[in-house]
Amino acid sequence: MGKIKRYIETESDGRKVNLNYFQRKFLDIPYATVSTRQTLDIYLPDGEGPFPVIVSIHGGAFAFGDSRGTDCLSALHGLERDYAVVSVNYRLSGEAIFPADVEDVKAAIRFVRTNAAAFSLNPDKIATWGGSAGGSLSALCATSGDAAEFKNPNSSHIGVSDRVQAAIVWYAPINFLTMDQQFLDIGIMGENHNSADSYESELMGQQITLIPEQVAKHNPETYITPNCPPVFIQHGWDDIIIPRLQSVEFANKLEAVLGSEMVFLELLDNAGHADSQFETPENIEKVLNFLDKHLK
Repeated sequence: MGKIKRYIETESDGRKVNLNYFQRKFLDIPYATVSTRQTLDIYLPDGEGPFPVIVSIHGGAFAFGDSRGTDCLSALHGLERDYAVVSVNYRLSGEAIFPADVEDVKAAIRFVRTNAAAFSLNPDKIATWGGSAGGSLSALCATSGDAAEFKNPNSSHIGVSDRVQAAIVWYAPINFLTMDQQFLDIGIMGENHNSADSYESELMGQQITLIPEQVAKHNPETYITPNCPPVFIQHGWDDIIIPRLQSVEFANKLEAVLGSEMVFLELLDNAGHADSQFETPENIEKVLNFLDKHLK
């Protein structure tokens, strides 16, 4: 777990994945044709495969970020455990509002499953991993597998399943409409999410408090069924961007349906949003052990 620094290079717009480090990679693969954002990168470990797959979903408040930012560095440690890593771009809120973000990630999963043989991937062993906005999308992939709401007829490989077999969810917004009250409940002066100019309102195309039924469609809790895969959830206790109760309540609702063996929840002491504690070798090992348990 000591290689992460070599994965990084510094560019004028910030830190990026050092592509020169990876010998087995396929870059800028289009998984759909509506937008130039609909591309993914595939990184393969040594060996012949077929490899179980980690689909890395970047964060950035649904408005920023890309597949080669530092968001995917944690997932890239999966290469050391013989996972393939697929890092996905998706349409951001400045280009297209919900459900474009969800539809894109699911289209990427269907692309991976459809083209698994060509890239030595195991189509039956796919996990999502994301933090913040990426964690929200990872959670949605876990609970809303094959939901008709996200099968846009203009998308690709509609007849292929977009279900995943595990999900990693870090410090994610789950229920947009409860975040501001949760900050009050736990005594944290956190970011405001109910305003008309919040990132969530920009994603939904209108102030979220005015469209609760539409907002519920972006809430992973809406889709929980006994068919959901195992979910690993972590959140920082001192997060001032997304209240920790988002993860607590999501985990409780999952556990009520799936049972305690299928849901892991941990609140990291003294950790903030996207805190370095999530990136430690010990924590990455904990995540990969969870994936090994459920995908291998």
